[in-house]
Amino acid sequence: MRAIDVMRRAARNLRQAKGRTILTSLAIGVGAFTLTLSLAAGEGAREYADNLLKNNIDPQALFIVKDKSVTSTDAGNGIREYSDDLSSTSAASGRGVAIQTMTNDDIVKLRSRNDLSQVIPIYSLTAKYVVFAGNSKKYYTPLTYYDATTVSDVVAGSLPSLGNQINDNEILVPEQYLETLSLSAQDLVGKTVTITVSQSVATPSQDEIQQAFLNGGNTAVEELVKPKTKDFTYTVRAILKKPTLAIASNPRLHVSTNAAAELYSYSTKGSSNEDKFIGVTALAKGDPTKAKDDIQNSLGYSVQTAKDAQGLLFTFVNILQGIVAGFAGLALIASVFGIINTQYISVLERTSQIGLMKALGMRRRDIAKLFRYEAGWIGFLGGLVGVGLALLLGFLANPWITKTLDLSGQSLLVFVWWQILVLIVSLVIVAIIAGWFPARKAARLDPIEALRTE
Repeated sequence: MRAIDVMRRAARNLRQAKGRTILTSLAIGVGAFTLTLSLAAGEGAREYADNLLKNNIDPQALFIVKDKSVTSTDAGNGIREYSDDLSSTSAASGRGVAIQTMTNDDIVKLRSRNDLSQVIPIYSLTAKYVVFAGNSKKYYTPLTYYDATTVSDVVAGSLPSLGNQINDNEILVPEQYLETLSLSAQDLVGKTVTITVSQSVATPSQDEIQQAFLNGGNTAVEELVKPKTKDFTYTVRAILKKPTLAIASNPRLHVSTNAAAELYSYSTKGSSNEDKFIGVTALAKGDPTKAKDDIQNSLGYSVQTAKDAQGLLFTFVNILQGIVAGFAGLALIASVFGIINTQYISVLERTSQIGLMKALGMRRRDIAKLFRYEAGWIGFLGGLVGVGLALLLGFLANPWITKTLDLSGQSLLVFVWWQILVLIVSLVIVAIIAGWFPARKAARLDPIEALRTE
């Protein structure tokens, strides 16, 4: 008996038991639906991350640190041997222990290399408080410098093109500050912001305190131990738009790299952190991977490229996708037992029919094929139903997701035809495997005993 004839017969048999066929197919459809959405969400997230990095981060950008623990996921054991190169700037790096920092000598080494340009130290900036023009209140806010290797969106004002710095007298304000300041974005652009920075003061010795008291009494002593402060004034150039898809919001004021150097130099003068940096950012003049390998091999520094950052994002997406796919897999496992149960019941109900087919000369392998093809049809129908519902949901939900998350026209659910095709074929194969034992039972029935069964 030809395979095509067996497939047609299997389809007719399923039509005769529509209710059972539909319910079993829907069980597979649940897994197919979840898997299709998981694949689409993973593909969309990877495509979004890829576009985000390509359009907003200079592919030549490098992140270079002296302490490998900064770029490692291992936090270490929390204790290490003391060294003059260790710095408490580790707080800014998110590590719970001191780290080995870079010094001016390290910066000079990197700036002397022919394969690097725009070597900029990473400044850990702190302000005592800031004051916005037209507002007498003092605010605390974290500071950072503007990274010219990335592009941010603005709600007001403008930013320089990729690779260019803002002016030294300019500052960028995050959109999140507008509500607290009770100002619109347009009103804040052009206003001044005054940053008051405290200078680290070493604890005076007893002799210094006594000498100050002798020279000027209590007033001189208070001046001796009182931290020095200095005001730095900048003009608001732009209001940075709140980033989308951010796990945690960490808004901060942005100044130029030269301004950051000035602020950092003043705040750390005379302290243990003077002229010490967590790391540097730089641009590779040629192949970033080659520059990375050369720096790591010759200087022993730890280097990350823009591609490495992309890999970290993709790893995160893949983990989430795997979790969702795992739940879908559980649904498919449950549906496999449903197929086995349905096919076993079908064999019992059609025992006499099987005996008649054998008596009329139908071979055992054709009877086994009949039941396997029936299971395959169930898997195919379930796959179509699940994939169809996922495509419909994606078509309806994509515009809403894009608008809600402000993805700038990027769809979060991206369906790839070959992934869908592979999924449906896989479901058919799984269903055929699930129907193997019921088909084997049907093929082994004794025709005489089967004909006696009512």
